[in-house]
Amino acid sequence: MGAAGFLVGWTLMMAAMMLPSILPLAALSRGGHARLAAGYLGVWGVTGLVPWEAMEHDLSPALPVVLAAAGVYELTPLKGACLRRCRNPAGFLTTHSRSGPLRLGFEHGLWCIGCCAGLMVVLVLAASMSLRIAAVIAGVVFAQKVLPLGETTMRVTGATLIFAAVATAFS
Repeated sequence: MGAAGFLVGWTLMMAAMMLPSILPLAALSRGGHARLAAGYLGVWGVTGLVPWEAMEHDLSPALPVVLAAAGVYELTPLKGACLRRCRNPAGFLTTHSRSGPLRLGFEHGLWCIGCCAGLMVVLVLAASMSLRIAAVIAGVVFAQKVLPLGETTMRVTGATLIFAAVATAFS
């Protein structure tokens, strides 16, 4: 399919997975929702080059390693900091009040990538871009970023991934 085809598919998948989680930010912003979404998806689209390269070079570390790395990342202070920015659209708008909608989407997309990096590694390296797993990850992302107890959900996700890594290693 080539890089261009992959990036189109990746960006469409990210739109389906990630756009619901920026609805609170869009609701609070002063319009320009299409530009906000374009900036956000632009960041995710460019990020698609990383999984394309991984798949192109058949990078496939052992499943327990991928799950454990993603689980540990879910428990890091970096993940927590990114999640707090994603969960607080009013605070994000306050600190980025001079940004236009396109830049606002771009900047929020960068924090979102930091928030979702571990889960995306699972999607690409452990689940081979499975639509079923993508749907599960979209649900986890939505729960972490929008629903109450997001940081608790983050810790539960991390522990679950680590447990899955151990279970997979010894099965």
